[in-house]
Amino acid sequence: MAEHPSIVSGIFRQPFAEQVAFFRGKLANLTPTEKWDDLWHNEHDKAFMVAGATRADLLSDLAQAVQKAIEDGTGLEEFRSSFSTCVQKYGWKDYTGGFGWRTRIILNTNANTSYAAGRLAQLQKFPLWVYRHNDSVLHPRPHHVALDGLTLPSSHLFWQTHYPPNGWGCHCYVVGAEDMDMARMLGGGKTELPEGWNKPDSSGNLPGIDRGWDYQPGKTLVCENKGLHEKLNTMPEELSVALMQDWIQSDSFARWYENPTGPWPLVRIPEADAKKAGAGTQVATLSRETAIKQKKKHPEIRAAEYGQAQSVINYHTAMSEEGSSLIYVRESVTEQAGGHVLVVKVTKSGQSIFVTSFRRLSRKQAAREKEIARLLEKGSS
Repeated sequence: MAEHPSIVSGIFRQPFAEQVAFFRGKLANLTPTEKWDDLWHNEHDKAFMVAGATRADLLSDLAQAVQKAIEDGTGLEEFRSSFSTCVQKYGWKDYTGGFGWRTRIILNTNANTSYAAGRLAQLQKFPLWVYRHNDSVLHPRPHHVALDGLTLPSSHLFWQTHYPPNGWGCHCYVVGAEDMDMARMLGGGKTELPEGWNKPDSSGNLPGIDRGWDYQPGKTLVCENKGLHEKLNTMPEELSVALMQDWIQSDSFARWYENPTGPWPLVRIPEADAKKAGAGTQVATLSRETAIKQKKKHPEIRAAEYGQAQSVINYHTAMSEEGSSLIYVRESVTEQAGGHVLVVKVTKSGQSIFVTSFRRLSRKQAAREKEIARLLEKGSS
């Protein structure tokens, strides 16, 4: 039976940095479960699960299939092909529900919640939020239709329980507005809450909210990337670096850099370098104080340019040590610039690494240092 377009319309939106970062953050904690409610509410923010998938290797393959579908937009049919491969490979034939229904639920749920969590991070800069209905045109949910256009302050308690998705297959979403005029342009402007919106029924569920969906996906990570830092050191290096890059390229980092509060995980140094420097961690953070100093000393460096900091480490052309600091230089002589210099410092305890400087290398300086290195190499041969 072919899928109705409205059923899958919300699954394959173009992924964006915050959405990808949220989903990748779950991959560090693959959690075997028997039932869908073994994890509850925001426990899903920090773990990936598929109900009934109790084998670690099966769960890992399913996670990779979902990740590919979300990040590459490969589609439901390709995910179903991957799911079939997993079922045959591990003999997982007792999964709940029919093949079509189960595959749609797995992918739909992960795609929609990661989208909602990513949007939640982006919405923090808006004082007003607008609820937009986007359920199936064939089977619209009356309670969700009634919420369409509802415009409330972002701090309103309504959003703690009614931030979409509000159930299985729900594709409703939220947009942010600076003021009521902007809200009206986005289809909002209605401010009156439906009567009894916060009164649970006899089963304990709020009107229009499926059991277990009365929460904000991504809430535990919405304070930019709080709660994520601890994971970054224990994740596989490739995943850890990719996750930090996602966040740096997102609006979240730009907002933080504009008004920094607390440290921001910026780069991950190689394990060998960390050991050499006596560090018990590999992730180096940019502190609030350093960010403020950077903006004053190097105003030419915008937030987006920090996305190149990791490449200075990965592809450095020179590296040196000065006390407890590691200095990475990446020469890249072009018409516009000569590369970058990144300095990280290990604390006395060795438990933390801080980025203390990130600056551009002038073309003249890069060319001079490159020539010196060439002459030294020639002289030693």
